[in-house]
Formats: sequence, C-alpha cells, structure tokens
Amino acid sequence: MTIHHHPSDETLLRLAAGTLGAGPALVVSVHLESCAHCRWRLSGFEAMGGALLEEMRPVPLAADLFGRTIERLEAIPPEPAREPPPRKQPALGMDLPRALRHCDVGPWRWLGPGFHWSKVTIAGSPEAKVMLLKGRTGLHLPAHGHTGLEFMQVLSGSLADERGRYFPGDLDEADDEVDHRPVVGEESECICLAALEGDTRLHGLLGRLLRPFVGF
Repeated sequence: MTIHHHPSDETLLRLAAGTLGAGPALVVSVHLESCAHCRWRLSGFEAMGGALLEEMRPVPLAADLFGRTIERLEAIPPEPAREPPPRKQPALGMDLPRALRHCDVGPWRWLGPGFHWSKVTIAGSPEAKVMLLKGRTGLHLPAHGHTGLEFMQVLSGSLADERGRYFPGDLDEADDEVDHRPVVGEESECICLAALEGDTRLHGLLGRLLRPFVGF
C-alpha cells in the first residue's frame, strides 16, 4: 500500500501531547495502523516531548510528599489489568480497523441513492463526531465546508476533489477554508472513516435535507 496523504505535523504533535480530541485521535490511530512513516514521525514528537520535560527546571517538593504518595497508593486495592471486551459490531460488509474494536458502530443507514452512513460512538467520549461513510461508484458526495477541521481516512475505494485523489490508507485534513464536493472513484464503492472538530456546512437542497439525519 502506497500512502500519499498523511496527518499534519501539528496533528501528530497534538496526538503526542494528548490534546487531540477523541474523534480525530481515532481517525489518526486508524491511519497509523497502516503507515510506518507516520508512526516514526509520532515517535519522534513523543521523544521530543520527553526531552523537553527532562530539561525543565526542578521545583522543590514538600519533604513528606513521597511518603504520603506511597500511603495513598497502598490504600488503593489493586485491580487486575484487563483489556475491555470488544464491542459487538454490526454486519457492515467489511473488516473494521483494530482501533474501532472497542467502539460502538451502528448499522448502515440510508442517506440518499447509493449513499449510507454509520455512527461510531467512542467509549467515554459519546460527544465525539465520528462516522463511517459509504458511497457507490461515481457518487458525488454533498457539497460542503467545515467550521473546524475534518479528518477523513479512506478505508476502501477512492475519493477525489479539486485538491487531489485519496486511496486506501490516505488521510485528508480539510480546514474551514475548504469547500468541496468529493467524488467516489469508478473502480469500486468507497468507505471512509470521518471525524469533525467543528460542524459540517452542507450546501444546497440536498445538504439541508441530510443534516437532520446526520446531526453533524
């Protein structure tokens, strides 16, 4: 798999610092599963953060701080470490990425001719705006813009807009200056994972009709 579109340095820095929202972090995690280049970039940002911490000036602590901390830790009964069980996933006609294993993924819902969506709910972050989108070959998605960043990871098929073409493994970041109408490639249907930091500005009659169904 050759990947041409990657998350920005700013996005990977936010992920390394733990300041990237749950929805975008999930989409970027899916990208990292198949992109060794971005895993390498992320590890560099994490190492840079560690180096900055080491260079910070030490601050004097209370003389009994260590003892009080140990007492508090010993008072907490240990719990066996266990991975949360995988959520039951609906039959979507595809294998979901590992990062989605512990998310609640809804069934495909009709949005229009050849266009479906599935709501993705992240455990502990139900407010995150995340969805799977599926479009038939040649489909023109609704024209739209964004009030914040939109993160879209192509899982299968391809998409194209005036900025380029996106294949499996590619991640597109679209900011509030982007207004586009992506088109699904002719080779197969396209399935994408998308997350929003703001809202979608859907244009035209079709956009106004779809907004109540999607809610984003």
